[in-house]
Amino acid sequence: MGILDGKAAVVTGGGRGIGRGHCLRLAEYGASVVVNDVDPDEGKTVVEEIVKEGGKAVANTSDIGTRDGAKELVEQCMDAFGRIDACVNNAGIVRDRTFLKMSDAEFDDVFRIHAKGTFMCAQEAALRMREQGSGGSIVNTVSAAHYGNFGQTNYAGAKGAIASMTYTWALELARLGIRVNAISPSGSTRMSATYKGADGKVVEAPFVDPTLNGHFVAYLCSDEANWITGQLFGTGGERVVMVEQPRYGTGVFQVGGWTADDLAKHFRRVMGDKMQPVGLMKKPYPYLEGVTPPEPK
Repeated sequence: MGILDGKAAVVTGGGRGIGRGHCLRLAEYGASVVVNDVDPDEGKTVVEEIVKEGGKAVANTSDIGTRDGAKELVEQCMDAFGRIDACVNNAGIVRDRTFLKMSDAEFDDVFRIHAKGTFMCAQEAALRMREQGSGGSIVNTVSAAHYGNFGQTNYAGAKGAIASMTYTWALELARLGIRVNAISPSGSTRMSATYKGADGKVVEAPFVDPTLNGHFVAYLCSDEANWITGQLFGTGGERVVMVEQPRYGTGVFQVGGWTADDLAKHFRRVMGDKMQPVGLMKKPYPYLEGVTPPEPK
């Protein structure tokens, strides 16, 4: 018996890398899985892997960045398995470019798949879960890139949006028994090979098995995790860590409010050592000497 026996799940972007791992682990723990991938060969290969091990799976090639595609995905799960209990929003693309060079198309493409695709698939799944009356689990995918990452205005922004949507949906859907969480996964994939450091250069990272994230996803989709919602977790490799939610920190207060002159007099003294590190590298705050334009040539 597995902790997901009798449940049915959809996984977007399930044909490769981290998504493939989600599909394999969900099936390993007993779930029937719809493997979504725009590459039909990759999706079919994952289905064959699952069936070979005695699991149940079907392939889906819908474009989840469209409303029709999101509907098709969920409907296929209903048609194939009679229900939907989990929606894992994993699909994503990158179109890396520095801010001043990024095109509208590069921005829109990434938001369409990541943010809008997550919104539409989750909404279609939640509507079906509500009809079933049996609750369910939505697992979104965020990234440490939403702390800020060089050359990824579109990707970082989309992941930040997904984090905020996760918190909001958890509040709205709890009354229906639907839990909403997100993971920030790690793993060596085609997408991770594009990661750049603070200097804008590609960072070569050690290999991390991308399928290891799937165990925690399976746990989040199970009834064993029915007490967890509105949370973000870093997963993959040997870790499962909490991703702390945004919150107010140190403050300054003055009767009657602050004038700009008062702030100029006192703010640096009080807040100078409280500024937050910026970006993934988490170096000490580097801008205390000012952010100034380059010298004229």
